[in-house]
Amino acid sequence: MSTALPQGVSGLHALPSDHHDGPWDAVITPPRLKERLLATALLVLRHGARLAGSAVAPHGLIVLAGPPGTGKTTLAQGLAQAAARQLAPHGATTLVEVDPHAFPSDLLGESQRSVSKLFHETLPELAARRPHTLVLLDEVEALAVRRQAASFDTNPVDVHRATDAVLSGLDALRAERPGTLLVVTTNFAEAVDDAFLSRADLVVRTTLPDESVVPRIVADSLRELAAQWPELRPLAADEALHARLGKLLAGLDGRRIRKTVHGALALRVETARDPALLSARDLVEAAEETAAEADAER
Repeated sequence: MSTALPQGVSGLHALPSDHHDGPWDAVITPPRLKERLLATALLVLRHGARLAGSAVAPHGLIVLAGPPGTGKTTLAQGLAQAAARQLAPHGATTLVEVDPHAFPSDLLGESQRSVSKLFHETLPELAARRPHTLVLLDEVEALAVRRQAASFDTNPVDVHRATDAVLSGLDALRAERPGTLLVVTTNFAEAVDDAFLSRADLVVRTTLPDESVVPRIVADSLRELAAQWPELRPLAADEALHARLGKLLAGLDGRRIRKTVHGALALRVETARDPALLSARDLVEAAEETAAEADAER
């Protein structure tokens, strides 16, 4: 039996599933942000059908917008698992991952047809499999391009048609499967069509971590390492070290901060062979290197 996924679908998962645990806790956010995200998701997934047709009916769209490395995709994946666990008594959840770059755009009208098929056929068919469905679409600006700024160097007519197809498809999906939630991410909210953004039930702006958050990311990264090498627990509990590293890494995105902590293992052959030998000195040296690289890039 073929296991090929439909065009544009890069992943298909049944949730909740133990191996999807982790992302929700990995992203450190301002107070109540996760609660607001989860509440919005639960309202749509659990009660979207009952609210359909009312003046306050949700559109089934959450937008996560912000710079690269601020945890948008991880947060969206974590949201799917967190919502699925809450909804488990009422049935399983399907997570559909969509790749916006899988749709051809070199032929006039081809993007429009592909996007229309996704929203009018593929997603409704997948949503019919289980009681709840969450669709994750990264880099939505690749499909819902802001039409007022469409480039005339390529094919503006096709850009307009593809964006129109996304808007009409989103409306059609809402009408046919009102309990379906679409979670999209974008690095460039200003490049996303205004009509698309206006349909969002919730727009979350992710930002670079501030001075209070960076040490928490450092600590969380060290706890991950300590889970594998218990000898590193003292480093994971050293708040003074976390604060020192936080000052060095201030202004960087969460991904780069975590990579710096993990990258400290590769500064010496000894730690690469045995990560349990990681020291505070290694971490400070790695943070100083990252900070110097960041300064050179500015």
